[in-house]
Amino acid sequence: MLKTLSTTELETKACVVLGTRPSIVMLSPVVRELERRRVPYFVLHTGQHYSHNMDRQLLDELELPELAYHLEGVGSARLHGAQTAAMLRQTEAVLIEERPRLVLVGGDSNTNLAGALAARKLHMRVGHVEAGERSHDWRMPEEHNRVVIDHISEYLFATNDKACDNLRADNVRGDVLVTGSTIVDATSQHSGIAARRSRIVERLGLAPRDYVVMTAHREENVDSREVLAAILTGAARVAAETGSPVIFPAHPRTRDRLAEFELEDRARRQLVLVDALGYLDFLQLMANATLMLTDSGSVQQETCLLRVPCVTLRDSTEWTETVVIGANALAGVDPDVIASAARRMLAADRSWRGPFGDGHAAERIVDVVETAISDDDAWPPDTRLVAPPASRLGES
Repeated sequence: MLKTLSTTELETKACVVLGTRPSIVMLSPVVRELERRRVPYFVLHTGQHYSHNMDRQLLDELELPELAYHLEGVGSARLHGAQTAAMLRQTEAVLIEERPRLVLVGGDSNTNLAGALAARKLHMRVGHVEAGERSHDWRMPEEHNRVVIDHISEYLFATNDKACDNLRADNVRGDVLVTGSTIVDATSQHSGIAARRSRIVERLGLAPRDYVVMTAHREENVDSREVLAAILTGAARVAAETGSPVIFPAHPRTRDRLAEFELEDRARRQLVLVDALGYLDFLQLMANATLMLTDSGSVQQETCLLRVPCVTLRDSTEWTETVVIGANALAGVDPDVIASAARRMLAADRSWRGPFGDGHAAERIVDVVETAISDDDAWPPDTRLVAPPASRLGES
């Protein structure tokens, strides 16, 4: 007989599931707030990211508490199904052992899908941080994950009214609460630390506001030789037109593809190719850049908050508000369009106001966590929408 748990078997505590750089950064303010209030919880790291720079170093830099669980043999999987299945199996075993009432996931990676599915099947409540974001690009595995997680979550923590509207249109069952983005909390908490501790700009021999940074890691961009080569060509044109170096901290997945496609020498000739950086170094590198080229969702948010113009190497984005306020331009992967978008964003007025809330998202989320793990009457949750106007959250 398949194992499930009744509500009477669950304990008064929460589980925070993380496993990628974006999810660690996103959930770090929530972990700190849980610690501050002494809410019973534990952290489960799925092992999706497994390099030292992107994993252990990041946890050390953010001074987060010791992990209760770190899954093994997951990150090296090359297939989504295999990776998700490995995380799902091991996460389920931990949850059966620990029996938390609420499992909190954040974002759209396979880590979050595995954590949410494991909890859902065991009849635990699921809270989704950064719920309701949609790129409407069905090629992206992240888009599939977002939609599935939102539909199996009891508590959907939305960044703003746009995300709330997406959830309403999708007719989700859970409670939707507009909290703002924890990325605002994280960027506010970490920017000062990065400025004090990081010397990455000096170490690379750069001058502030005289270089461009690029990241690329999404499979639709780096798993195709033609597409990856086009991105390199576009970045090289930006370097030539601006006379500024393009610094390319390459994700481990991207480094593998550069080698596989015999593009690494070309990248070294045209760009400043460096290994993936620790979080504080990367945050400081972004903060002092004149322009960002990226396919990352979290970087689009961070550059918006840091008032660094961004060119997104995708045809769509879940963070459409960054485009609306003039902080971001969608360029896709055509070299001519990348160069044109870079010229436009370099001339942009940086006085935009952040659309992601007031930096108190973690407090609002932990308010819900405390109630969800202690109140038997909160189960099952009401299927109502709680969506205060964005103006109540303030602006960053």
